[in-house]
Amino acid sequence: MPRVELAPEVGEDFERILDHLASHQAAHIETRMREIIAAIDVLETNPLIGRPADNGKRELVIGKGSHGYVALYRYVDSLDIVFVLVIRAQQEAGFTR
Repeated sequence: MPRVELAPEVGEDFERILDHLASHQAAHIETRMREIIAAIDVLETNPLIGRPADNGKRELVIGKGSHGYVALYRYVDSLDIVFVLVIRAQQEAGFTR
């Protein structure tokens, strides 16, 4: 079973998402964060579930609309590791890292 590792910057992504949700007084913030984490956990058993992206990376779509996020990741088969690189709201423009 592949191991999932989060890039250090993903912590900043979670902080940014939490700040955004809190500033907009979103309902069920804890539940929404748990949903993101649960979706990332799926990569342990299905590392190729995300849609192909540039340079061997993949995008895991999490939720939809205003509750939607995308996790950019790379699965390294030879190491059996999934590296989660970035998490963004679906409405944000692109990945910069």
